[in-house]
Amino acid sequence: MKKLLITGASGFLGWNLCHEAKKDWDITGIFHTHPVQLEGVKTVQLDLTDYKALKKLFSSLCPDAVIHTAAAASPNYCQEHPVQSEKINIGSAVNLAGLCSESGIPYVFTSTDLVFNGLEAPYSENDTPCPLNVYGEQKVLAEEKVLCEYPDAAVCRMPLMFGPSSPAHQTFFQQMLDALNNGKELRLFTDEYRTPASACTAAKGLLLAIEKFKGIVNLGGVERISRYHFGLLMMAVMGISEAMLVQCEQKDVVMSAPRAPDLSLDSSKAFVSGYQPLTLKEELRRLLGK
Repeated sequence: MKKLLITGASGFLGWNLCHEAKKDWDITGIFHTHPVQLEGVKTVQLDLTDYKALKKLFSSLCPDAVIHTAAAASPNYCQEHPVQSEKINIGSAVNLAGLCSESGIPYVFTSTDLVFNGLEAPYSENDTPCPLNVYGEQKVLAEEKVLCEYPDAAVCRMPLMFGPSSPAHQTFFQQMLDALNNGKELRLFTDEYRTPASACTAAKGLLLAIEKFKGIVNLGGVERISRYHFGLLMMAVMGISEAMLVQCEQKDVVMSAPRAPDLSLDSSKAFVSGYQPLTLKEELRRLLGK
C-alpha cells in the first residue's frame, strides 16, 4: 500500500481519519503531547514546529501523500496565545507544503469555516475571507502561504464536525451525548448556524481530496442547523422525549475569541466531485446505532 502521513493523529479529526484511511493506506500518524496507539497505524512523536526533525522524518519515511490535520484549534486559546499558536497553525502548514512540493506528492491542508465573519452565509470557495478572530486570521494566512508555496495543494475548509472522541480529546458531541443520557442540563445556542459533518464523512472527504482537489474546497455537510436544533435532532434519534435542553444565545456568552453567527458552507463543488455526506439524521443513526 502507498504511504500516507497524517499529522494530529491524537486529535479528533486526525484520529478518525487514521481509522478511515488505514483500510487503503500504510499510515504513519504524528502526535506531539498525547501518545496514541491505533491498531494498524504506526505513530511517531514529533514537534511539527521543529523543521529539522520534520524534514528528517519526511526524508526517512518518503510518504506518497500528506494530510495535515494538526492545529491549535481552540479559538479562545489562539486569541490568548497568538504567538504560540501561529507556529503550528501557519509555520508547520507552510513547511509541510514545501516538503510536499519538493517531492511532488499530494498535500491536503485542513482549514476552517471560521475564515468568515458569518454575515453573508452560505459561503462558497470564491467568497473573500473575513475572519473575526485570531484563529480564523491564522488559517487565512496559512491558506495563502500554503498555496503560494505549493499551488497544487488541496486546502479543505472543514465545518463543525461531530463523532466519537479520540482518547486525547473529548468532543462537543460526546459532551452532548453524556448530558442527554444522564439527564444533565445542556445549554445550546439558537443563534449560531453551521453545516456539520460527521468525522467519518469529513475523513472520506480529505481522502478524496488527495486525488480530486487542488486549491480551496469546502467539505461541509448538506444541512444548515443551529446547535440547539442539532440537540433536538439527537434527542429524536435517541428516542428521548424529555431532556434539560436550554436555549441560549451566542451573543450573550462572553468568550476571548469573537464568534460568527452563521458559518454555513456551500460545498456543491465537492458534492459534484464525489463527496457525499449523509443527512444529519442518517449520520446520527449510524453513530448511535439506531
